[in-house]
Amino acid sequence: MIRKLLTGLAAAALVTLAPVHAQDLKEINFGIISTESSQNLKSDWQPLLEDMAKKTGYKVNAFFAPDYAGIIEGMRFGKVHLAWYGNKSAMEAVDRAGGEVFAQMVNADGTQGYYSHFVVHKDSPLKTLDDVLKNAKTLSFGNGDPNSTSGFLVPSYYVFAQNKLDARTAFKVSRSANHETNALAVVNKQVDVAVTNSETLDKIKDRMPGKFKDIRVVWTSPLIPLDPLVMRKDLPDATKQKLKDFFFAYGKGGQQEKEVLMKISKLSAFKPSTNAQLIPIRQLELFKERNKFEADATLPAADKQAKVAEIDRKLAELSRN
Repeated sequence: MIRKLLTGLAAAALVTLAPVHAQDLKEINFGIISTESSQNLKSDWQPLLEDMAKKTGYKVNAFFAPDYAGIIEGMRFGKVHLAWYGNKSAMEAVDRAGGEVFAQMVNADGTQGYYSHFVVHKDSPLKTLDDVLKNAKTLSFGNGDPNSTSGFLVPSYYVFAQNKLDARTAFKVSRSANHETNALAVVNKQVDVAVTNSETLDKIKDRMPGKFKDIRVVWTSPLIPLDPLVMRKDLPDATKQKLKDFFFAYGKGGQQEKEVLMKISKLSAFKPSTNAQLIPIRQLELFKERNKFEADATLPAADKQAKVAEIDRKLAELSRN
């Protein structure tokens, strides 16, 4: 009985890990990262997925997970064929899930990116980032998903690494959630300060203007490159081309497509992109690691020097790309 079970599990693993190009694809699973509730995300993305099915001839399924890691792992094991990611989660998908960046979102207003924010309730005595950091030990903090660019990586570097702080220990209480949950936790005074982003605040302003009025921004990041779309590298060439043709033409097919893109995130189009889009994010990760090693008083000097030198080598290599 046990032998049969193990044999069955092994066979299942082989099917799961089989390269996509060896299959006759009839369905496409599109991964959607959990920036807000699945219900809202499905409402926003479903019209585009239906249009994709009509134009490509594939059955297209939305693939949701409770966190970003679920979409990355879905792609790694062939359960997700292409996905919308943030830049950091896209980097993870490229590095360990067989993904490649092929498209980037384009804002309707022509801007090239979006922003990470720290937000507080409008009645909060906290007015600036300096106020937050000075009082951190008395505050509850809503951090972002560990695989989120704007929710985690960007504030980790620009707020915490630059100030030689660890978000996990700097605050009285720290917990992670998606952008929408964090913003609404501030509105409901469940946390004192939280990370969210400009795209989520725009959606809350449109959908819940009363709640939006209770939010005050106390920190804004530098501009973050707009999100990429990632597909598995081993998709059949014909499938890749169909998907690229669909996305690069989308938004040019009439008013209905324009309205769909506006609802997703006030977009106007998708433009061609490559893994090179992720270079600034890789640099942020390396800078964060460099700061961590330099601040580690327990690390022997020789080890610290070696680790910093290795990071500097990687940074120099990225600068040449």
